[in-house]
Amino acid sequence: MVCSSEAQKEMAAALGLTATVSTPTWNDHTYACTYGYPTGSFTLSVKELSSWPQTYAFYNSARVSDAPTEALQNLGQAGFQGKGGVVVVRKEWKVLTVDVAGLPPQFGVPPTSADSVAVTVADVILACWAGD
Repeated sequence: MVCSSEAQKEMAAALGLTATVSTPTWNDHTYACTYGYPTGSFTLSVKELSSWPQTYAFYNSARVSDAPTEALQNLGQAGFQGKGGVVVVRKEWKVLTVDVAGLPPQFGVPPTSADSVAVTVADVILACWAGD
């Protein structure tokens, strides 16, 4: 899913750089990996929940802890960008988090703000989920 070879190819096309992706982890129903580059890294995680109430509660707790600075339209069923550029998106019973704290202020080819990279990464992953 977020760490698969398909996602890695899509990410390389979107960012203009190829990553070294860490071995994915699975802990407490959260699948995660880090995309590493010579100049920085970002982490992707997906929390898989078992019901709408659990999903809403997890997403809402992220909204509190990550202090949204901008609502994101047309990403999943709800999304926001929070402090440090983190992007959190809810889709069905999953919550995707893109943490770009490890990226420099400008990243990719052509260079783009880390905040914009976070939104692009979320968009790429959601397209993979939809089978696009």
